[in-house]
Amino acid sequence: MATKRKPTREKVTTERFFREQAEPLEMRLVAGENGLGRAIIEPTVNRPSLALAGFTKYIAFKRIQVIGNAEAYYLKSLSLRDRIKRYRKLCSYKIPCIVFTRNLRIDRELKIIANEVDVPVFHTPMVTMRFVNLATIELDLLFAPRETTQGSMVDVHGVGVLICGESGIGKSETVLELIERGYSLVSDDVTKMTLLDGREIIGTSSELARNHMEVRGIGIINVAAMFGAKSVRTEKRLDLVISLKAWKDVKDIDRLGMDEDHMRILGIKVRKISIPVRPGRNLARLIEVAALSTKLSALGYNPARELNDRLIASMTSGKSSDK
Repeated sequence: MATKRKPTREKVTTERFFREQAEPLEMRLVAGENGLGRAIIEPTVNRPSLALAGFTKYIAFKRIQVIGNAEAYYLKSLSLRDRIKRYRKLCSYKIPCIVFTRNLRIDRELKIIANEVDVPVFHTPMVTMRFVNLATIELDLLFAPRETTQGSMVDVHGVGVLICGESGIGKSETVLELIERGYSLVSDDVTKMTLLDGREIIGTSSELARNHMEVRGIGIINVAAMFGAKSVRTEKRLDLVISLKAWKDVKDIDRLGMDEDHMRILGIKVRKISIPVRPGRNLARLIEVAALSTKLSALGYNPARELNDRLIASMTSGKSSDK
């Protein structure tokens, strides 16, 4: 069975957000570099219009503060003395950072205050709502629960399959055969899981080991270099867990498939199929069939139940004819 670590939520700092999103969000640091270690507590943004107007009782200081046209034009209507007062008040809270959108002009006084109290200030040419939407999506991803699971992941017929099993059971050989059949490797041996939107699990590998896998007796191979770019993919939604078990360790083999088994990963139920392993069984072919079966199951089709219903109908009609 796959072994799991406790789900974690990594600490998200302004520095990490800037490092990972500077290019896609077109952000440029203009002040407060020493405050990049500030934590972002809530995975969303705030437009501090009311706070700048003087109402600071309910300021959402745990979020990234975004200043767009509305805030900028209001500040411009104030005297320099009042603007400085509002800037100092906003920066007195433990806000992660301030982002000016639309290439809006940033007062020199704000830069001075930001450098004094170590509040990072960024500039972006993006339209405010576009920045808000994209930043919220990226923050959701950064804050998503994560865990690491033992097992290799492959995209088979568009189904994300996590293949688990004891060491030496044949996981690598099975994954290698699936790759040879034209499917894509997501991760080898260790898979990093991320929960998105509280309902979808995305599997990926560590950046260091990406595109590589270990084949016992051969060593480390570069899958992309050997089988081409289509043989690997960066991430995939998890749809199915395959547990490879030694034949002798499987006491009750489900020969009909009437009842589906599941396992929980990051609190989400994922379909699980246990496949007994012994010499002569084509595991790659069995996993292909399991992936196709999962696609049909997602559409509400269960062949075992269909056959059972037909048998019951046949027996019922037979009894009626006897009468």
